[in-house]
Amino acid sequence: MILKSIPAAALAGVLALAVTPAFAQTRTMLDIASYQGPDRMQQLIEGAKKEGVVSVYGSTVAEDMNPIIDAFKKKYGIDFQYWRASSENLVQRTVAENRAGRCTVDAFASVAAELEALHREKLLQAVKTPLTDTLMPQALRPHGEWVASRLNIFSAAYNTDLVKQDEVPKSYEDLKDPSWKGRLAVEADDADWFATLVTKIGVEKGVQLFKQIVQTNGLSIRKGHTLLSNLVAAGEVPLALTVYSYKPEQQKRAGAPVAPLYLAPVVALGYGPAVARCAPHPHAAVLFNEFMLSDAMEIFAKRDMAVTNLKIPSMPPGIEPILIDPADMLDNRAKWEELWTNTVIKPK
Repeated sequence: MILKSIPAAALAGVLALAVTPAFAQTRTMLDIASYQGPDRMQQLIEGAKKEGVVSVYGSTVAEDMNPIIDAFKKKYGIDFQYWRASSENLVQRTVAENRAGRCTVDAFASVAAELEALHREKLLQAVKTPLTDTLMPQALRPHGEWVASRLNIFSAAYNTDLVKQDEVPKSYEDLKDPSWKGRLAVEADDADWFATLVTKIGVEKGVQLFKQIVQTNGLSIRKGHTLLSNLVAAGEVPLALTVYSYKPEQQKRAGAPVAPLYLAPVVALGYGPAVARCAPHPHAAVLFNEFMLSDAMEIFAKRDMAVTNLKIPSMPPGIEPILIDPADMLDNRAKWEELWTNTVIKPK
């Protein structure tokens, strides 16, 4: 009887108000991440603008992440909150927050093993996007909860003022020469690089090779790939075995006396975006994921980084890197880190 007393137009408005909130509540992260309609991007952009901000945890240094942040903010007019830490600390913070019943992060930008760890903790949401069709097959994971948008290619780097062209090594075997005594350095936490490298060479043969290098010439241990590359540029380290190749490429282009050096077999570490399952700003989270698989790749490529979009030329010529297996590193981390420590860090 009460409904009959309401004019038809007013009744329609009341019903619309009643239905709209209920519909909005059913639009979960899963709905947003899996939606494939023709207005997909429009919905993501409109939803993200209403949310107003995206919160990202990442392991990329500010120097390389700021161009991505600036481009995202300029394109969408959405605030960007970035918390940068080591990939290990990123995982620890995310897991701790989740177990405490809090979720402040929308998305991630980090390296393979840590993203795989977040997947195993059931903290990521798979995103269905047509952009994955443009990527090299190695960039994709079976579960689809993270994607490698670029590769951190491990290269050596040498100071061109301190290393003569005729003494530049052509293989790891060359580093056993006593002329390299006191001239070599390596990053402290590269057990994953070491594991992939010696597995390809043959574990016993590879371990013996590095034992000989360390025993004959020593290896200075430094923390941080960017720091290590900067030390090469400054002349403090003549030759570093493990930097991310884009950094000496950038420094060389800027006029520093640095050159990258690709010793076979070349190893690479996948890096990319992922979306938090509990993201407080779900549209913005998926929009960031979309941006990392499109516009960001062009930005990274211009900064000498190797991206996984096959249509964007960015790989160093003639290089076909072996990707670190994140599952192997998670399952066998203790074994590989012990071998790395005993062989390189604190040789026995």
